[in-house]
Amino acid sequence: MSPQTVEARIASFAQLDARTLHDLLRLRVDVFVVEQRCPYPELDGRDVEPGTRHVWLTRAADGGGRTEGDVDNAADSDSDSNDADGGADSYGGVVAYLRILADPGGLARIGRVVVAPGARGGGHAGRLMTEALAAVGDRPCVLEAQSHLVGFYARHGFAVSGPEYVEDGIPHTPMRRRPAHPDAPEGAAN
Repeated sequence: MSPQTVEARIASFAQLDARTLHDLLRLRVDVFVVEQRCPYPELDGRDVEPGTRHVWLTRAADGGGRTEGDVDNAADSDSDSNDADGGADSYGGVVAYLRILADPGGLARIGRVVVAPGARGGGHAGRLMTEALAAVGDRPCVLEAQSHLVGFYARHGFAVSGPEYVEDGIPHTPMRRRPAHPDAPEGAAN
């Protein structure tokens, strides 16, 4: 699946219909809890905060990623298929997801970055980060990267901001992205 065959969606918790919320949470649990073998409280209460934005990529043709106003044909959709390789069909057409939290002081916090197992290698993580950073805009932004992904996040303007630590048995590295200053030359580091 190429990045051109998916659409980006962004919504607050209140804008998500029940099926889309299920598909997003199922993807997160399947990867973070099951695949990575990290039994932790995935539902931490932050998804429902008014400032949280859910950002995901969905197959353009399937109508996935419906929001509250788009539920008229939801019962007729074929989103219950069970794709054995963990592709988009397993998640109602969702191929990638992340959330943006609104932390105190205007700080944006990106987390729960995930690509469906069957959709990996298609450039979806990069497209998802581009969409998220457009939504973040000029606000400073932080994330806690799995350490093997530091280079990926660095390509999106993040820099290491603290020492590596282990959480749930997985090495993580704090990273921060500062918005470019208007008078900075193009291509200058954030």
